[in-house]
Amino acid sequence: MNMQDESDLTGGTPRRRPKADVLEIGGRRLKPSTLMMGHGFDPALSEGSLKPPIFLTSTFVFENAAAGKHHFEGVTGKRPGGAEGLIYSRFNGPNQEILEDRLSVWEDAEDALTFSSGMSAISTLLLAFVQPGDIVVHSGPLYAATETLIARILGRFGISWLDFPAGATEEEIAAVVEQARAKGRVPLIYLESPANPTNALVDVQAVARVRDALFAVGERPPIAIDNTFLGPLWHQPLRHGADLSVYSLTKYAGGHSDLVAGGITGSKELINQIRMLRNTIGTITDPNTAWMLLRSLETLELRMTRAGENAAKVCAFLRDHPKVESVGYLGFLTEGRQADIYRRHCTGAGSTFSLYLKGGERESFAFLDALQIAHLAVSLGGTETLASCPAAMTHLSVPPERKAEMGITDNLVRVSIGVEDPDDLIADFDQALNAV
Repeated sequence: MNMQDESDLTGGTPRRRPKADVLEIGGRRLKPSTLMMGHGFDPALSEGSLKPPIFLTSTFVFENAAAGKHHFEGVTGKRPGGAEGLIYSRFNGPNQEILEDRLSVWEDAEDALTFSSGMSAISTLLLAFVQPGDIVVHSGPLYAATETLIARILGRFGISWLDFPAGATEEEIAAVVEQARAKGRVPLIYLESPANPTNALVDVQAVARVRDALFAVGERPPIAIDNTFLGPLWHQPLRHGADLSVYSLTKYAGGHSDLVAGGITGSKELINQIRMLRNTIGTITDPNTAWMLLRSLETLELRMTRAGENAAKVCAFLRDHPKVESVGYLGFLTEGRQADIYRRHCTGAGSTFSLYLKGGERESFAFLDALQIAHLAVSLGGTETLASCPAAMTHLSVPPERKAEMGITDNLVRVSIGVEDPDDLIADFDQALNAV
């Protein structure tokens, strides 16, 4: 919660600053799971409330006219440093600022922004950097709505794209980037790893090496990555060369299937560019959702750890089932390029995986319809287990040839494991498979 002492600037009564955050004790840097309990919030600023209240206000009172001018100079970019105080809820608010402080902790990022949905985060990110005539380079597949945004909506404004498969080698990545450079300006390299819904990994380090080799300093396009599938507990791409890490906070960060939100973490320089556009188009998350996310972040590590342990047990069962063709679970990677990327980039296999049944759409639908504990619903990263058929649901709008190219087949069922008892989940999957 960034409250600036402006007495020197305005001559008014100084606004009380929050107490300094405790980030280490005895030389020991505190872990994110500990900082989620109080980082960025001083109870003394809210009548001693242990938890941040929900600040349901649209506007904030200035100390005096000079302070109002100072704030607007920052929020409009006429003065560096951004808004140094609270102005209007389209720009910032106490709940959002506390949330952004805590979100940045997970990847040790310089700054963070939160948005009204994952897609509003992605849309604001892209609009902050692209201009007509640009060519966006991205990995494939992407979340279907992201592909639609880049290919169809941005395409209306003279922006094109080139992509490389998620598992591409450094040489293959370089070839696509060079091809894009030959056609026009590359404003952004956008990745998704693991890819939705195939679970294929992108070599972020290879992408960063290609970018740095092909572009001069000062002209290098930022590398942004959708890190929703593994979240900050199992994948921290900012440590591997990405500049911006993008999240659907609906998923693991929220984790209870009761809110929709998005987030971006990264360097202050890039975050401020995105912030200026968010201030203009108003894609910030609302105070109530921000408050709910603050509550959920306190248990993020516990929930993700339990879900990951459950997924390992469930996948071990599914792997040997006679009606299962294969299981796209990261924990099963032992050799080849994907295994190498996994060892270098990931700290866990996650709880969302691709289940390929023997058969096609009929078998997938029969399996989904027979589930009794797992819910037939889209999304992932919640406390409950969810399953869906991407080819017929989330990726239905993707052209058939594109789906075939990316391995999004009719027999693919995407599963997100929750925090239920793992043996109960295995019993449910067993009876559903027997019903196929």
